[in-house]
Amino acid sequence: MCAGNRSMWFWLAIIALLCWSGSDLFSKIGCRDGRDKYNPLKMVIAVGVVMGIHAAYEIFVGGAVVTWHVMWTYLPVSLLYIGSMTLGYVGLRYIELSISSPICNSSGALVAVLCLLTGGLSALDGANPVLVLGAIAMVCAGVIGLGIVEAREDDSLRAKRQEHANRKYAKSWLAICLPVAYCLLDAAGTFADSLVLESLNEDSANVAYELTFLAAGLGCLAYLLIRRKKFVFRLELPKYLGAVCETVGQLFYIYALADEDHVMMSAPIISAYCVLSAVWGRIFLREKLSWKHYLMIALVVAGIVLLGIYDI
Repeated sequence: MCAGNRSMWFWLAIIALLCWSGSDLFSKIGCRDGRDKYNPLKMVIAVGVVMGIHAAYEIFVGGAVVTWHVMWTYLPVSLLYIGSMTLGYVGLRYIELSISSPICNSSGALVAVLCLLTGGLSALDGANPVLVLGAIAMVCAGVIGLGIVEAREDDSLRAKRQEHANRKYAKSWLAICLPVAYCLLDAAGTFADSLVLESLNEDSANVAYELTFLAAGLGCLAYLLIRRKKFVFRLELPKYLGAVCETVGQLFYIYALADEDHVMMSAPIISAYCVLSAVWGRIFLREKLSWKHYLMIALVVAGIVLLGIYDI
C-alpha cells in the first residue's frame, strides 16, 4: 500500500472535522437572529433539501436500495436525530456557539454509559475500564460545570465579556437545557442506531434518514408558506452552507471510520470538531468566554477525545 493510501484516513477525518465545525458556524449564523422565531424551521428546510438531493444521487446514481420496510424500521432513529438537530438549532438563538457545541457533542459519553449499562464492562473490548469511566466522568462533569458557570456568572461580568461580541446573551436556563436536550436525543438516536443497523444495510439506512429529513423539511416549508413567511436569500444562504457542510461531513465521517485499522486515531480527531467550532466562534462571532467556561470546555473535549481513542 502506498503512503498516500495509508494516510487517506487522516485527510478524511480532517475534512469531516472541518465540515462539521463549519456546519456549526453557518448554522449559528443562520439561526442566531432572535427576531425571526422561525429560523430553526428554516434551518430544517435547508438541511432537508440538501440531504434530499444527496439521497436522490445515492438512489439514482449510486444504486442505493431503499424500501418502505427500511424507511419504517429506521424511522424511530431518524426522528430522534431530526428532533435533536431541531432543538440544537433552536438553542443557537440563546447561547454562544463556543458553549453549545461541546455540550451537544457530549452525546458520545451518554452512548458510552448506555453501552456499559446494557453490555457491562465487557463492552470495553480490553480497554482500561478505569480510564474509560474516567473519560465519561470528565465529559459529564464538564457539561454540568458549564451549566453551573452559566447560572452563577455575575451579570456585570457577562456584559463585560460580551462587550465586543456580535450578539449579547442573557442568563437563561433554557440556553443550557436546549443543548442538553440535543445531547440526550442524539445519544438515544446513536444507541438505537447501533441496534437497528444489526438488521439493516448502513447505506440504505442513511438514505432513509436523509429522505425522512427531506419530508420534515417539506413539512416545515408547507407550514411557513401557509403562515406566509418570507425567505430572503441573503439570510438563508448561511443555512444552506451549514446544511452542505453537515451532509458532506457525514459522508467523510463514514469513509474515515470505514478504515477499521485507523478508527482509534480518526474517531478522536473527528469528535474534537467542537474545539474548532469554539475557535470559529471566537474569530468570526467574537465570542469571548471566561476562563471558567474554557476550563469546563477543555474538560469536555478531553473526555470526548479519550472516548474516541477507546472507540466505545
